[in-house]
Amino acid sequence: MTLRLVGPPRGGGLPAIDTGRLRTRARGILRALGHARSELSVALVDDAEMRELNGVWRGKPRATDVLAFSMLEGEGAEHRGRLLGDVVISVETARRQARARHRALDEEVTRLLIHGTLHLLGFDHVRAADARAMRTEERRLFSAVRDDG
Repeated sequence: MTLRLVGPPRGGGLPAIDTGRLRTRARGILRALGHARSELSVALVDDAEMRELNGVWRGKPRATDVLAFSMLEGEGAEHRGRLLGDVVISVETARRQARARHRALDEEVTRLLIHGTLHLLGFDHVRAADARAMRTEERRLFSAVRDDG
């Protein structure tokens, strides 16, 4: 498993994320999904960058917590190698959500990483049955990695 972790520039004003723990948890997520040999790219961004990405790729120019760009389908999929895709997490939004949910920031970021990774693999939550299946898998994966790192 390879993880390419891209964080905000130094001094960017975003809260600190334990990238070592995040890397360990990402490996655990991929292992638990049967993708231990896959690659994953994770970008930690601020709300401004997330707003731009969400506007360009989804036509919704507002910040969101996580975006997933799968390499399993679409243009260039045949050249992806072991890369599943990119998960982009807004650390600012994650911080607000963590506070509102009375969670630690690293727990919220882990939950967003799980959510985004499941999207890479084709999980969705548009229909109620799919949302239930996704939530069940999210809980299973969080339990699998919660004590890692």
